[in-house]
Amino acid sequence: MEFHSALAESESLTEACDAVASDLRRALGPAPLDLAVVFASAGYGDDLGALPVLLQERVAIKTLVGCTGEAQLHPDSMSARAPAISVLAGRLSGAEAAACSIQAPDLPHADAPPSAWRALLPQTQLPVRGVIVLGEPFHFDVRPLVDGLDFVLPDAPKVGGIASGSRHPHGNALFCGRARLTQGAVLLAIAGDVTATPVVSQGCRPIGRPGKITSARGNRLAGVDELPAKAFVEQQLQQLTAAELPAETDQNPLFLGIASDPFATAPPEAGDFLVRNVLGIDEDANLVVAEKLGIGRTVQLHVRDQDSGLEDLERRLRRAGAHHADAAMVFRCVGRTSADHERFHRVAGDVPMAGSTCNGEIGPVGRQTHVHGYSASCMLLRKGAPS
Repeated sequence: MEFHSALAESESLTEACDAVASDLRRALGPAPLDLAVVFASAGYGDDLGALPVLLQERVAIKTLVGCTGEAQLHPDSMSARAPAISVLAGRLSGAEAAACSIQAPDLPHADAPPSAWRALLPQTQLPVRGVIVLGEPFHFDVRPLVDGLDFVLPDAPKVGGIASGSRHPHGNALFCGRARLTQGAVLLAIAGDVTATPVVSQGCRPIGRPGKITSARGNRLAGVDELPAKAFVEQQLQQLTAAELPAETDQNPLFLGIASDPFATAPPEAGDFLVRNVLGIDEDANLVVAEKLGIGRTVQLHVRDQDSGLEDLERRLRRAGAHHADAAMVFRCVGRTSADHERFHRVAGDVPMAGSTCNGEIGPVGRQTHVHGYSASCMLLRKGAPS
């Protein structure tokens, strides 16, 4: 596989497309490209409708997908102050890419058979190895979609993000082929002789000790280790050392980590938890959490931590062999302040990468795909089918 990533900043979308296209032709030559993943500033406004056409007029691209973001990522920089586009493009030797768009009414109902979900997928001749999911934030809930994808493609990782950059219901955009979409989702299937490896760093660190849920109802946590939930939390906070305490408690709310593997025998480590917001305490002193809870699951309090988030991202990139990848896509929360692109470059060196900031990041924790916040979710592509 042969990939290149390019980033161009310009107030003019046409000039940005010219610069990116020139960079791609210089690096990859004039022959048609199999895939381009495009991230663009929402600030280009109505001009965004022309973006996929402008690029495909300058570079022959078989499959093009993308979305808008508040900032665009590249191994060398993150463009947040000026309008920009960041593109990952290349040729897939022995592999293929296919894309499609989905609208909310297209989603099958909860009891639909697998065939209904398979009908939504991009059509590929080869086995699907990974899926990129791009959604828009105002009209489409991606959670039922990723649940359905897990249902029919349990062994293929799903990674992606929700478009950002505009607070207007039609200000964000998705790209699929030559079309700009302001609603729905876009799926990109990578198939064939390629390995797709997900890397998810949730940007939080555990504090206190883990415990097991002994009482819960829906998303309300009532008891941990036979203690009332509020008493368990107070006990954990009282036992923290000065080094473990958040730097600024008033700006560092608590999160609840839920162990991803309910059957694991070893104690969970940092990164083994699905991290969810603690929304508050109800009238019965239960913790209200942004996730359905199950009795017997291991939980642990977490706090947001920029340094720990970067260290976790680096550790997971190294474990995944990011420096051996042929290409990468990175979806980073708009709320993260860390230099994730620099940490990626430190680990992966010259591996071509493009990415964007998102209103929610998609990626697996354990064997289930989730929508995250404050996270960095990456997809690494490497030639060769998974063993």
